[in-house]
Amino acid sequence: MTQESPPIACFPAEPLSIRLDRPFHQLSWLDKSLVMAELSRLAYGPPELISKVVYEAGIDQCDFVQQAGSEAYVFGTKYDCMIVSRGTEPTKLEDIAADAKAWTVACDIGRVHSGFDSHVQMLWPDIENRLRENQRPVWFGGHSLGGAMAAVCAVRCKLSPIPSNPQAIFSFGAPRVGNRQYASFLKIRHYRWVNNNDIVPRFPPRFLGYHHMGREIYVNRKGKISRIHNWLRFHDRVRGFLYGLRRGKIDYLCDHSMREYVAIVRHLHQTEKQGTRIRIPNSLR
Repeated sequence: MTQESPPIACFPAEPLSIRLDRPFHQLSWLDKSLVMAELSRLAYGPPELISKVVYEAGIDQCDFVQQAGSEAYVFGTKYDCMIVSRGTEPTKLEDIAADAKAWTVACDIGRVHSGFDSHVQMLWPDIENRLRENQRPVWFGGHSLGGAMAAVCAVRCKLSPIPSNPQAIFSFGAPRVGNRQYASFLKIRHYRWVNNNDIVPRFPPRFLGYHHMGREIYVNRKGKISRIHNWLRFHDRVRGFLYGLRRGKIDYLCDHSMREYVAIVRHLHQTEKQGTRIRIPNSLR
């Protein structure tokens, strides 16, 4: 059974922080990350409200694509097109079922998670039709299941005969989507944000043959981008978990919230705008 989007009065639709009055590629990396984070948060809202919110930011196209529980928005300005998939909603049985399907299915470029692929398979014909005459750069984004769908959509866009080509993917708390061959197919930038103890990016597990796509942007317990690995990351996660417990929260779940991701990226963006240098690898700028 598919449930409706949350009522307008219940959804906290915050306006975008950046007005899109120029080509997306002219924005800084943090500018782009913030726009895609805020759009990924808005993707959970009802179309009649979201269209009003994004219009104020210079987005004049807001198409809601929906098919049997799979949902995404096609946003557009005169310069760019942005495909943002809606993530996991705990009240929707279709989303839970898709996340639970841990087996892979074969495709032309490797093996992909069957649940994520089935979600995109339902939506792609509608999205492809909207892109058939498109000459603008296309950007993909999403949170959780939506982040996985964004990656699969970008792959389909690359394989499709339509003229549109994916420019980059911005995902937040996204799980692994396929095997090594599939994960390495796209030669475009994929910025994969992971918030400290967010449990979702650790699934499906590697021992089932899954690999992540793109470059991980790990945010430590202090809300800063960090390149730590192995025991240093384990230590950081333990301290973050204990701090969460003192606040009465379970980090594994709280750190997955899209609201948390938006707050983190927004804080980093504001900090840099105020003149404080943010430690970001040069390859990301």
